[in-house]
Amino acid sequence: MAEQRHVALYVTGSIAAYKALVLTRLLVKDGVSVRVVMTKAAEAFVTPLSFQVLSKNAVATDMFAGTDVKAVDHIELADWTDLAVVAPATADIIGKLANGIADDMASLTLMATSAPKLVVPTMNQHMLDNPATARNIATLKQDGISVMTPASGFLAEGYSGRGRMPEPEEIMRAIKDLRPRKTPLTGKKVIVTAGGTRERIDPVRFITNDSSGKMGYAIAEEMQQRGAEVTLISAPTKLKVPAGVKFVSVLTTEDLAEAVTTAFKQTDILVMAAAVADFKPVSSADQKIKKSADNDQMTIKLTKTADILKQVAKLKQPGQITVGFAAETQNLLDNAQHKLVSKQLDLLIANDVSKPGVGFNGDTNQVTILQPDQAPIKTTLADKHTIAKQVVDQISQRVQKEG
Repeated sequence: MAEQRHVALYVTGSIAAYKALVLTRLLVKDGVSVRVVMTKAAEAFVTPLSFQVLSKNAVATDMFAGTDVKAVDHIELADWTDLAVVAPATADIIGKLANGIADDMASLTLMATSAPKLVVPTMNQHMLDNPATARNIATLKQDGISVMTPASGFLAEGYSGRGRMPEPEEIMRAIKDLRPRKTPLTGKKVIVTAGGTRERIDPVRFITNDSSGKMGYAIAEEMQQRGAEVTLISAPTKLKVPAGVKFVSVLTTEDLAEAVTTAFKQTDILVMAAAVADFKPVSSADQKIKKSADNDQMTIKLTKTADILKQVAKLKQPGQITVGFAAETQNLLDNAQHKLVSKQLDLLIANDVSKPGVGFNGDTNQVTILQPDQAPIKTTLADKHTIAKQVVDQISQRVQKEG
């Protein structure tokens, strides 16, 4: 998560919108640059001018305003944002955000924002208790969006209940809790590779493996959450790129080798989690290879692909950390130890993919972490996000040790 120097504050149609003025003032006082987005309903309670005076920035209200002829307004604001705060958040904006509706400047910009989000539900208790609202809030949480618990107290309707907007000071504490804490990985430039490379036989067929990319993507996400500047170089997968991660798409092992070796000089840590094809066809047919009546067999001549970690070992400088992966079906520790030494790796993550629930295509994994100067660490079978945390813990300790 980036340092929260740029906060986009979304104000929606609630009587509590006046509290957002105080929140704006507190953010500015804390040294944060604030840009405010208001819905038309919010303008019925407070004026854009009030937020403009406090934030010293223009207030966005109209998705067709076109204030900058050289930029698309909602995309420019989304890219600028380090943290998006929706306060007060009405049932309407929560429903739009949960269901992918983008029909005004606020919902459109939120849809385009990949930065972390904090939503502050504010509404009458009856609306808060509506099953649809509960489902939408649950969806936001599942999507990784932080949701504050509404306060209880005297409501605008004249009776006490849940649904009040928390005081601005409480929201500020929640914002500060979301700020990244400095870790050994903060500011480190990290490359993570993922997915299974593809080697073409003809325009419709290729050689690949069973890698889903889930392990590499989970490691990239965990690295980013610990403050690293992460570039994810990935062969084709069906996965969503983690928020805040730079993405580079590759197809073949040669593509991957070029991308990794080009970027490696400016990299602190390389995690080679991609499942690289070991062989490729000597030649690829320009047209689809057809069956023939007089030939029941086809022979494809293969040659080795580039050994990326071997290339990296020649480029490696003091202070750089390289992490490899080894998927084995036999002699796990012997094969992994040989790779650790021969590729001059700092860590090697080995798994026995012949075991149920381990490795390719599933949601779980079990690995053994090898390092040159300590005993192997064997994890239990767990989901890949849990394994990613354990792997990144060891990388973080390595950074501290060598730092």
